[in-house]
Amino acid sequence: MGGNQTSVTEFLLLGFPLSPRMKVILFGLFSLLFAFTLLGNGVILGLISLDSRLHTPMYFFLSQLATVDIAYACNTVPQMLVNLLSPAQPISFAGCLMQTFLYLIFGHTECFLLMVMSYDRYMAVCLPLRYSAIMSWRVCITLAVASWTVGFLMTLVDVVLLLLLPFCSPQKVNHFFCEILAVLNVACADTHFNKVVVLSVASLALVGPLSAIVVSYGRIVWAALRIQSAEGCWKAFSTCSSHLCVVGFFYGIAMIMCVGPQHGDPQEQKKYLPLFHSLFNPMLNPLIYSLRNREVKAALRRRLGKGRPS
Repeated sequence: MGGNQTSVTEFLLLGFPLSPRMKVILFGLFSLLFAFTLLGNGVILGLISLDSRLHTPMYFFLSQLATVDIAYACNTVPQMLVNLLSPAQPISFAGCLMQTFLYLIFGHTECFLLMVMSYDRYMAVCLPLRYSAIMSWRVCITLAVASWTVGFLMTLVDVVLLLLLPFCSPQKVNHFFCEILAVLNVACADTHFNKVVVLSVASLALVGPLSAIVVSYGRIVWAALRIQSAEGCWKAFSTCSSHLCVVGFFYGIAMIMCVGPQHGDPQEQKKYLPLFHSLFNPMLNPLIYSLRNREVKAALRRRLGKGRPS
């Protein structure tokens, strides 16, 4: 046992138990979605960087969200695409731990960034006269750095405990990437404590920010309902609609992942749920902000107009 524990240098990712034809179809579909994810978030980052009218706290936090979405997708999707064409591909021990670490830190950080974005919307709607003074660039950068730092520290707890575990043959991870619970299942030791910590940290990262988001939007709704004009009330809600859609998608999928499938083979079905956070959410976020935000659409039209020959 001791020899097996020290000789582990790689894991084998089993991927999806599908027919070769279905894997080719999914490879084409997921490649297309991955390209749209990179393109959409890249366009958002480019517009925010190039257009001075988007140099505001709201779009600064949106650029952070786009960065997380690109990193989220790049961390897991390429490995999944490789596995679809060449099943049971090995990944090095260090590479697997790095993938686990990055997946968790991006997930935790996105939770706190969404909370910070809701606070920004609360300040814009409820305290418009003091908004510029309160949401200075120093405050914005501090909030962004705090989101990344808290996400890093929460992830560090899970990964350090994972590193303390012994691993022995066979090292077959029943997933398309190194998802932490799937990796814990191949450890040759009792992982009950690790799983409790992982679920506790995940719950804290979800419930804490979600509670703050609910409080922020509760106050926004209360402030909007007190506005006398229908136009003012609609404007207050419209400034938050894009963020609400993103929050709804993110937390809706996260809660489904926590509850898990109730029918069929839970272990197999749970492999498909991270696809939404790795691929679909990062693709939908820039689409939501571009379709529902007039400032982003206007910035895009200005950029496209400058590129046309006169």
